[in-house]
Amino acid sequence: MTRLDGKIAAITGAGSGIGRAAARLFAAAGAPVVVNARRAAPLAALVAEIEGAGGRAVAVAGDVTDPDTHAAIVTTARRAFGGLDIAFNNAGTVGAARPVADLDPGEWADVLAVNLSAAFLGARAQIPALLERGGGALIFTGSFVGNSVGLPGMGAYGAAKAGLMGLVRGITADYGALGIRANALLPGGTETAMAGDAAQREWAAGLHALKRIAQPEEIARAALFLASDMASFVAGSALWADGGNAAVKL
Repeated sequence: MTRLDGKIAAITGAGSGIGRAAARLFAAAGAPVVVNARRAAPLAALVAEIEGAGGRAVAVAGDVTDPDTHAAIVTTARRAFGGLDIAFNNAGTVGAARPVADLDPGEWADVLAVNLSAAFLGARAQIPALLERGGGALIFTGSFVGNSVGLPGMGAYGAAKAGLMGLVRGITADYGALGIRANALLPGGTETAMAGDAAQREWAAGLHALKRIAQPEEIARAALFLASDMASFVAGSALWADGGNAAVKL
């Protein structure tokens, strides 16, 4: 039931990390994928990799803070594959790492634009396409930051990721009865460029009950669950994939 045969997926932030791992996994599970990131070169390499493994993929380069990017993703999904069933709104940024009072308004706005407003823009474009096919799955990458803990210098990031839960619940209230399942995926520390240097990763590992951070593929598997029929009655929820971070503090 974690197969995605007959389903068409779009993934933002697919140039690296969790998004890239999810694109490879969704394609291996049978879904044609539309992959998005700002830079075209990593997307081209990803499409070539997926196609080389027997999957189907097409790239749309663009900034997720631009509504036109999301319109292009949906249009491409329709033209290339016939529609859209799954959207994984995964793009994000940590932004400036300073205490809240030291942030200037532009820095605050930039972090919320990428992590929260872009999720709204994605959903706004994706929901009509999902409804055309009788519903589907929306997944948003949140974080343990802002939902179970605050971390120094990450006030804007935490506020944006906490805000995603309000969006998920609002979409569920508006569209759940029409067959759209919106859920948030809340990873813990993950081995990506956002994880920082070796010392930062070691510190982050200590926050988790498992005493390590995740590989991107581990978070991608949680996203696959939410995208698949295994999660057919999961809506408006937060799936913690955080190595026990939210459950314990050791």
